[in-house]
Amino acid sequence: MKRRTVLKAVALTSVLPVLASCDNTDSRASSSGGSGGSASTVGSGSYSLVFDEAKYTVETKTVSGTGGGTKTVKYRYYAAIPYVAHPVDVRYQALNVSVPVEIDGKAVDASRAPILLDINVGGYTSSPVSGGAGGGGGAPGGGGPGGSGPGGSRPTGSAPGGGSAPSSAATGGAFGAGASTGGGAAPGQGSTVNGAGGMVDNGDLALAAGWVSVSPGCRGRDNERDGRYYGKAPAAIVDLKSAVRYIRSNEGRLPGNPDWIVASGGSAGGALSALLAASGDSPLYDSYLTALGAADVSDAIFASASYSPITDLDHADMAYEWMWGTLPLNGALVSQGISSELKANFAGYLDSLDLAGLGGYGPLTSANYADYLMKTYLEPSAATYLAALSDSARSAYLDKNAWISWSAGQAAFSWAKFLDHVGTRLKGIPAFDSFTLGNAENIEFGDATTNARHFTLFSLRHATGDQKAQLAADLPPKIAMMNPMYFLERKNPSRARHWWIRTGTLDNNTSHTIVGNLAAVTTGLGDDVNSALYWDGGHAVNEDAPAFIAWVARITGHAEA
Repeated sequence: MKRRTVLKAVALTSVLPVLASCDNTDSRASSSGGSGGSASTVGSGSYSLVFDEAKYTVETKTVSGTGGGTKTVKYRYYAAIPYVAHPVDVRYQALNVSVPVEIDGKAVDASRAPILLDINVGGYTSSPVSGGAGGGGGAPGGGGPGGSGPGGSRPTGSAPGGGSAPSSAATGGAFGAGASTGGGAAPGQGSTVNGAGGMVDNGDLALAAGWVSVSPGCRGRDNERDGRYYGKAPAAIVDLKSAVRYIRSNEGRLPGNPDWIVASGGSAGGALSALLAASGDSPLYDSYLTALGAADVSDAIFASASYSPITDLDHADMAYEWMWGTLPLNGALVSQGISSELKANFAGYLDSLDLAGLGGYGPLTSANYADYLMKTYLEPSAATYLAALSDSARSAYLDKNAWISWSAGQAAFSWAKFLDHVGTRLKGIPAFDSFTLGNAENIEFGDATTNARHFTLFSLRHATGDQKAQLAADLPPKIAMMNPMYFLERKNPSRARHWWIRTGTLDNNTSHTIVGNLAAVTTGLGDDVNSALYWDGGHAVNEDAPAFIAWVARITGHAEA
C-alpha cells in the first residue's frame, strides 16, 4: 500500500536527528531477558506483521446502551497481537480485535465495516493489552468532576430514557457523543454497558453496530525498567500510529475497511485520538516507527472522536488561567500575579492562531471568548438539557438554579454566574507544567533517565529563577509531536476530515477553550466538525453514545447492523 501525501516538516527539520534518541527506541530487552520475550511479557525478538485470520476464539457478550435496549453479539476475538516487528515491550505494543459474526442471532458481514480504534488511555499512563476474552486496553486513569459536578444540582436519573447521571470516574475509553455542532447533547441517552455507574464503551457499541472493534495497547509515562524510562513522549502516539499501520497493512486479512478507521478516546485518550487524526503521515515520527519495525504504510485515519482532550499542553496553563483563574482551590485563590501573567500570555497565543468562531461569530480573542462560549456552547447546552427534562424535573432544577433564565425554550445566564456554578478550580498553578515537576504532564515529558521535566519556558524560568533558561534540546520536537494544533495550523493534507468533539460544562480538568479551539481550527480548514458540551457533565463522560454510532454511519455510508 502506498503512503499518502505527507506533511512536510516545518521548522523542525534541523532537530529531526534527535527523534531517534534512546529514551523510547533502544531500551528493548533481549529475547532471553524478562520472561523469555513471549507475547505476554517484556521482550523483543521479531514478530510477524501478518494478521493470522485463523487464530481466534468465539465469544458472546450482551451490549446495552445501543439506543434500543440490549443486543447480544457473537464475535471472533483475536487477542494480544503484536503490531510492530521489534517491540520495546510487547505487553503494551499489541492489540485486540473483535469482529462480530452474529447480532441477536442474525449473521453479520463485517469484512468492509468501519473500524473503531478504542483508545483506553488515562493520564498519559501506559495501557497494557489484556489477553482475556473480550479484554480491552489498560485501566482508565484520572478522576474528574462527576455528572452532578461541583454545582451539585443536576437531577440524577431524571433525564429521558432512564439514563443515570454520568459517573465521577474519568474513563480513558469512555467519551461522549451527541448533538449537532454548538448544541448541548441531550442527557441520559447513554446507558451503561458493564453495570450501574459505568460508562458506555463505544468499542462495544461499535461491535453491536456490526463494526470491527480494535483495542490497542500503548506505552506511557509510567513505563520503567532497570532504572530507565521507555514510555515518555512521544511513545504513546508512536505506538498508536504503529497500530494503525498494522491494520492498514493487513487489508483483506484483518476484517473491516482500513479507510474507515475511527479513533476514539477520552481525557488523555481523547488527546491521542485528536493527535492521531491531525498528524496522519507526518514524517516527524518516521525514525521512531522505523526503529520499532512498524509497517511501512499510511498511518492516516478517517475520523476522530475526542472527549475532554487533555491536549495543547504547551499552552494549557495559559488557557486554564483564562478560564478558571478567578475560582478558588480548596477555599483559597491561587497566586493571582502568576495567574494574570499566564492569562495575558493566552491572549497572545490566541491571536497567533487567527481563529474564527463557529456560526459566523467572527475572529476569536481573549476579550470575546467568554461571550463566544456562552452563545455557541453553554447556553445551547443548558437549553437542550432543560428541554429534555420532564416539566416537574425542569421546575425543580430551575428552582435550585435561579441564576438561569428560561423562556420559550431558551436558556440565558451570565458568564460570572456560570463560573459560580462550577465553583472551584480542580488544579493548582500552573495547572500542567508544575513549578515542582509534580504533574502528570511533567512526567510525560521526561526522558530515559529523568522522570519529569519542564516543557514550557514560563515554568522553567519561574522554577529556576533563570530568565535565560532554555528547554532541553530534544523537547521542542517532542512537544510538537504531542500537539494536534501543530499539525492543524500547518494544514496537514493527510489529517482526518471528520471530528467529533465533546466535554462536560463542569469539567475543570482543562479549559473549555481547548475543545473550542480544536473545533474552530478544524472547521476553518473545511472539515466536518460536530462539537458540543454536555450540560452539567464532568470529565470524559459519554451521555448519548447512540448518536455517535449514527454519526459514524452517516460519514461512512455504512449502515448500522
